[in-house]
Amino acid sequence: MQRVVVVGGGILGMMHAFQARSLGLDVVHLEREVAPRGASVRNFGLIWVSGRAPGPELALAQRARTMWGQIAQLIPQAGFRPQGSVTLALDDAEFGLLKEAAAMPDAAERGFELLDPAAVTAVNPALRGEFAGGLLCRKDAVVEPRRVLGALRDYLRTGPSGSGPGYDWLPGREAVEIASQAVRDHTGRWHRGDAVVLCTGAAHAGVVGMGLAGCERPPLRRVRLQMLQTEPFDGNLTTAVADGDSLRYYPAFDLPGRAALGPQAGVAAAAAAQLLLVQRLDGSLTIGDTHDYAEPFDFDLDEAPYDHLRARAAQLLGVPLPATRRRWAGVYSQVTSDELYHRSQLAPHVTLVTGAGGRGMTCAPAIAEETFAQALAKR
Repeated sequence: MQRVVVVGGGILGMMHAFQARSLGLDVVHLEREVAPRGASVRNFGLIWVSGRAPGPELALAQRARTMWGQIAQLIPQAGFRPQGSVTLALDDAEFGLLKEAAAMPDAAERGFELLDPAAVTAVNPALRGEFAGGLLCRKDAVVEPRRVLGALRDYLRTGPSGSGPGYDWLPGREAVEIASQAVRDHTGRWHRGDAVVLCTGAAHAGVVGMGLAGCERPPLRRVRLQMLQTEPFDGNLTTAVADGDSLRYYPAFDLPGRAALGPQAGVAAAAAAQLLLVQRLDGSLTIGDTHDYAEPFDFDLDEAPYDHLRARAAQLLGVPLPATRRRWAGVYSQVTSDELYHRSQLAPHVTLVTGAGGRGMTCAPAIAEETFAQALAKR
């Protein structure tokens, strides 16, 4: 294998391009927008090991976490920070579930440590609000979602070891047709390689829709989220932060104590909301998020979840939040089965890779590694 065509400039596509170049392959990289605008730039930038299900999912996330550390050595502009996370319990039931998680057989692999309120504040002095305790995960990390894709592209275009000449970035090119080892963009130009990898994210129509049309059951669904970013916060969050509602959504916490959790607040339940909180390099806070699974998605932003999430963040920080700088919605692709992500052949040597859902930013390096391991094994 000498040449790969990658379609999609989000984190999955970018990591496939990066992995291909790491293997010494030439890459032609298509993106339908002038610059990526999908879920990869609309998330927290969390490299999230703590909530992954035991077994294959945790193994994939752990391998990806190691790879992110290696990427950070090459590309510091990605903003990688191995700062860990703290999941906070607001009541005894949530804290009891955190105790169970801290006693899991793989707790050491995740870097789990149970913290009382004083220990939480010692780890992250910005957390001075109301909580019953927390669970530290030392393996979690963050990158800057609005910078990381550009940093990876710049490295591939100009990086050491001859990276640049073998990487051709073609934005503003939408894939409209596929054939064996080839894809045609909307200008009519065919791009051919030994392999084509489609990482089209939440774009389930077009060539992807035609390729999946014969599936008995849709293998993918789309999920809408809402998030916000504040002005700079007058404090330093030394970890990412999650609230107890996150225990309801992440599979690692599917433990007996989950049944003891009280009902979720009305607004939070209606929006399937959990608080995730990350401080950006400029001091601002990224806050979210919500989950909507029923299409057609509303094109309006719903204010009630924002009010809830801001109030919860202020409760945990113990101080009022800065003003909101911007709010947005995003849509990502998620598998409908027990797979960790979707991979299928749409034509000879044309592979679709998508549907990682909330695992995408975390697991993208390891997913790309698996793609090329399988492709090279078949040759």
